[in-house]
Amino acid sequence: IMKFTKQNFFFLVGGIIIYLVDIGVDFWVASKYFCQGQYSWSISILCFRGLSSLITQIFSYDWFKNDWEGTDTGKLKWIFLVHLFQCGIFIRYWFALKFGCQAAFKQNSSRDASETSPPNFIQKQAVDVVTDINMLRIFKTFLETAPQLFVQIYIFMEHDKNNFCQYAAIIMSFCGISISTVDYQISLRKSLPDKDEFRVLPKLVYLFYKLLTITSWILSISLITLLSVRSSVILLIFLWICGFTWTLKQHTTFCTSKKMEYLYRTVVGVILIFTFFNIKGRKTKLFISIYYATHTVVTLGILFVYMFWKPSLIEEIHFIIVSILTILSLVLGIIFLIVYYRCFHPTAYCRPQACSDEVDGETGQKDGVEIGRFQNFIMQ
Repeated sequence: IMKFTKQNFFFLVGGIIIYLVDIGVDFWVASKYFCQGQYSWSISILCFRGLSSLITQIFSYDWFKNDWEGTDTGKLKWIFLVHLFQCGIFIRYWFALKFGCQAAFKQNSSRDASETSPPNFIQKQAVDVVTDINMLRIFKTFLETAPQLFVQIYIFMEHDKNNFCQYAAIIMSFCGISISTVDYQISLRKSLPDKDEFRVLPKLVYLFYKLLTITSWILSISLITLLSVRSSVILLIFLWICGFTWTLKQHTTFCTSKKMEYLYRTVVGVILIFTFFNIKGRKTKLFISIYYATHTVVTLGILFVYMFWKPSLIEEIHFIIVSILTILSLVLGIIFLIVYYRCFHPTAYCRPQACSDEVDGETGQKDGVEIGRFQNFIMQ
C-alpha cells in the first residue's frame, strides 16, 4: 500500500524551496551576464527557462483538464489563466502541501479507510499529486537544467575568468538534476503497486548512476562545442532525431490528443540526448546497452580528436583534468548502472492489463484501485 510519510512531506517542502531558489539563481546569472555585455549567454539561459516553463505549463493544464473533465468549467478557466501566467506549478504545489499534510499528519487510517473504499484514499491523493509534480520536474530538468549545465560548463572551460554566479549556477543545476531524478523514482515506486519501496541504498546507487553518466556526457558535449559550435549543434540535432524516431516507433499513448502526444514525443527526444528513458515500461536491456555503448564510443572519440588533431587546445582548457573527470564519471556511472540493475531494479515493470489497454492521462480502475497516467510513464 502506497504511503505518504512525514519525511516525504518535508522533502516536498524542501523541493519547493529549491525550485524557488533555482528561479532566483537563473535570473541572477542571466542579469550578471547581461551587465557584463555577454548578451548571448544571458538570452540562452532565459530561453531555456522560458521554453521549459511553457512546455511544463502546457502539460500541467492538459492534465488538470483531463482530471477535472465534467467538473465546473469556471474552475478550469481559472486554472487556464494561472497557467497562462506560468504559475501552474504553484497550484500543484499547493494541492501537494494540502493533501500531503493531511496524509502525513492528520489522517487516521483506521477511521478514514473502510472495507468498501480503496484503502488510504488520502494517501493516494497525496502520492498522485506529488507524482504529477515530479513528472513535470523531469521535463524541466532535461529541457532547462541539463542544457543550462552544459552552457555553464562550456563558459567555464572557454574563459579563464570565472565568478561566483557561475559556480552557483553549476551547483544548482547539479542539485536540480539529482533531486528530480531521485524524486521521480520515489514517486514511481509509490505510484505503482507492484514496485518495492525505494530505500536509501538504492536511492544513492540510482542517483550516482544518473548523475555521473549525465555529467560525463555534458562534459563531452562541452568539449565538442569548444572545437566547433556548429559540430555540437549538428550532433545534438542528430541525437534528438534518433530519440524522436525511436519514440515514434514505440507508439506511445501518453496523451489523450495527437498534438499533445507529438509534443510529449518531442520532449522525450530531448531527454534521450542526456539520459536513457524507457517510455513503455518494457524490458530494455538491449536498448540501454546500445545507448550507453554509443555514449562511450562518442566520448572516447572526442577525447582522441583532442589528443591527435587539436593538441594546441589541450593546455588552454586544462584538457587532462577535464578528460580524467569525463572518463572517471563515465566509468563510475556505468558501474553504478550495472549495480542498480543487478541488485535494486524491480523485476516487475507494470501490470500487463494496465499497460495494454490503459491510455496515459486518463484514469481507469482495476480491482477497485485507480490507475493513473504514471502506469506507462517509466524512466529507468
